[in-house]
Amino acid sequence: MKKVKFSELNISKEILKAVEDMGFEETTPIQTKAIPPILNGKDIIGQAQTGTGKTAAFGIPLLEKIDTRNKKPQAIILCPTRELAIQVAEELKRLAKYKRSLYTLPVYGGQSIKRQIKALKKGVQVIIGTPGRVMDHMRRGTLNLSHINFVVLDEADVMLDMGFIDDIKTILKDIPNDRQTLFFSATIPETILDLSKRYQKKSQFIKIAHEKLTVPGIEQYYYEVRRSDKLKVLTRLIDLYSPGLSLIFCNTRKMVEELNIQLQARGYLSDALHGGFNQNQRDRVMDKFRNGIIEILVATDVAARGIDVNGVEAVFNYDVPQDTDYYVHRIGRTGRAGKTGKAFTFVVGKDIYKLRDIQKYTKTRIIKQDIPTLTDIEQAKLENLINDLTDYIDREHLKKYIKIIENLLDDDYTAIEIAAALFKKYMENESSEGEINNNKLNDTGAEPGMVRLFINIGKKHNITPGHIVGAIAGETSLSGRLIGAIDLYDNFTFVEVPEESSREVLKIMKNNYIKGKKINIEPAKPR
Repeated sequence: MKKVKFSELNISKEILKAVEDMGFEETTPIQTKAIPPILNGKDIIGQAQTGTGKTAAFGIPLLEKIDTRNKKPQAIILCPTRELAIQVAEELKRLAKYKRSLYTLPVYGGQSIKRQIKALKKGVQVIIGTPGRVMDHMRRGTLNLSHINFVVLDEADVMLDMGFIDDIKTILKDIPNDRQTLFFSATIPETILDLSKRYQKKSQFIKIAHEKLTVPGIEQYYYEVRRSDKLKVLTRLIDLYSPGLSLIFCNTRKMVEELNIQLQARGYLSDALHGGFNQNQRDRVMDKFRNGIIEILVATDVAARGIDVNGVEAVFNYDVPQDTDYYVHRIGRTGRAGKTGKAFTFVVGKDIYKLRDIQKYTKTRIIKQDIPTLTDIEQAKLENLINDLTDYIDREHLKKYIKIIENLLDDDYTAIEIAAALFKKYMENESSEGEINNNKLNDTGAEPGMVRLFINIGKKHNITPGHIVGAIAGETSLSGRLIGAIDLYDNFTFVEVPEESSREVLKIMKNNYIKGKKINIEPAKPR
């Protein structure tokens, strides 16, 4: 498609200056096709995915049509999530930078409604909001839609997926019929066409042809796995690459919740996010993810719309996405701001055909990889340790310890032998403090053939017996079926394990994690 300069469009010098400040010179395809008919008052359905410049495609004509002398709401943009509403509001603010007396206001749950009411009383021409909070203002009588002449449904398909259809109809019913109505959506299901027939006038359909996915900073891989092996492969990849922050996508809420529990039980710092969360729950999870309190976010596509977090180093498609557009949205969360990222997709059986569609659609190559072995994981940990060790040597003052080694060299040990012995001891974690006294294991007050262990977390840490069983079975060779009685108290827990497995459990679980909390585990004292 021929590129057009913004200066060739019929837009004001104020908008042109703002666009220039934002670093844009030429329009994107959706802007080229959509801005002229919208400026001419046409209703449109625009099919374009996130990242194509659609906000400016409707935002520029919208701002041009605002009468700045009138302080009443004249335009409303409905968005499915708080994050998207904030992003749209920020972009409109940048576009309206030189438009005097033009005021925009984002309205969404989780923010003080009193502050929003105060802003509305002062006068606002453009409302950007989620359907729930817009309806709240309508019920309170704090938002009058009788002067609205411009309506945008942004990411309309997502709003319908999230169950906002009735809210949208209620909102549109309160807006004058002579308005201009725009729908923007990544996909165009039948429901959107039905809405168009009912609420738009001779709408013009604008579709942007799929272009090659440009993600030079993202390495894309796939693994052919059995469904029952997905969790094992996922944890191996996390252990192999140790990403700072990572996103894991599942196709259903149920799978998100199930996978999150499985990860937490294995000591990973994870949390879940899906469309069933209210705004406060969503905000809490996102704050934890942004601040690194959790390192792994397990989410559905709908819930992850609008997530823009720096430092996401890996995206895992635990389930192959149902829609090829979703693949683009998912992996676009990594490899941002010039940084590199990795995208891993798990393929089960006939999923391979979906993956081929994705490759054809994105015009990109997704490379098949072998599932990493335990030896690969061990080698990666060893390499990380060597890197840490060399950094430590460069950073620390070691004169005192060099003297000790020199004394050992005088005793006819070679430097290689001393280093190897220290390295082996460190890797095996077999210091004298870690030795487990047989007497302690023989007298813990457990059933015959079992050993009773003490763990320093309990009910107050939101721990359940399932978390205890999952963590031990996930980290050791002990089957969950062989774990005995579990006594859960407010601040600690007792668990019984077979005597022959007790040393392994103590060694592996010491200083491990359960549900994201570092634990201490030791033989229980006699009852």
